[in-house]
Amino acid sequence: MDEIRIGIVLYPGAQLSAAMGMADLFKIASDLAERAGEGAPRLQVRTIDPQMNGAAELAKGQDTSHVLILPPSLEEPIPPVIAAPLADWLHACHDAGATLASVCGGAFLLAETGLLAGRTVTTHWVYADAFRARFPDVVLDTDRLIIDGGDILSAGGLMSWTDLGLKLVDRFLGPVVMGRTARMMLVDPPGREQRYYSGFAPRLTHGDAAVLKAQHVLQANQGRDARLAVLAKAAGLEQRTLLRRFQKATGLTTTAYAQRLRVAKAQELLQFNRLPIERIAWEVGYADAGAFRKIFHRIVGLTPGEYRLRFRA
Repeated sequence: MDEIRIGIVLYPGAQLSAAMGMADLFKIASDLAERAGEGAPRLQVRTIDPQMNGAAELAKGQDTSHVLILPPSLEEPIPPVIAAPLADWLHACHDAGATLASVCGGAFLLAETGLLAGRTVTTHWVYADAFRARFPDVVLDTDRLIIDGGDILSAGGLMSWTDLGLKLVDRFLGPVVMGRTARMMLVDPPGREQRYYSGFAPRLTHGDAAVLKAQHVLQANQGRDARLAVLAKAAGLEQRTLLRRFQKATGLTTTAYAQRLRVAKAQELLQFNRLPIERIAWEVGYADAGAFRKIFHRIVGLTPGEYRLRFRA
């Protein structure tokens, strides 16, 4: 294959700077591969603007792109009525062999195709509740920054177009060119996780007033007291009933919820002061610093020391 054709879809609300940035990344990668003289295919990039061409016009001709990318958006997720004709076109392109990829809010348009049912994807963590409500048959994992499903890829954060771009460079031009491209652009190669950056955003709009009372108790004490008896009394429920309804409403057990509150407070302390990690563990309710480190790493994906090194203000 002499060239890989990549189409960047400028759907309504698509972030133009990300689209242009990806085009530049692919050009840099192609130039580096060409200089290496290893006979790698050329990445040919074009932008596709449905607002100018019209989705109906796009659907008339078979798109020949090997990859179609949906950039992030600075606006609210694309509504179904606008997404529908574009989703049909994307589905047809996928049926014809195109790989589909999304970044951040582009996952909403990707999910409208119906191709994600039962599959695992990611989007920006702030969209998690809205995405799950709109697409309950899709498995969402906002801890991960990029998920490569072969024919469908998704990237989480607003700037994760760099990760997606490098992932595709690795696929088509190899890891050496990918590494050189990352160094040229001064960006991290793929391997980060979105959970390094996301805070804990508890679900508060689930409509269960009793569970919300228990959440308020946990929030007030920053997760330091998660005794079931205390929470059940605040909620006015039997303990077993609270456990069942709490997990249904929040997606977490009461213990896991309290742990995330403690870790969120620890993240704040690691960023903005110089307290020793053992002292921070104590401040957020862990007498055993070793246990704190294990829980922090499991939730955040970094050790407390690594987190402080990366994010210290």
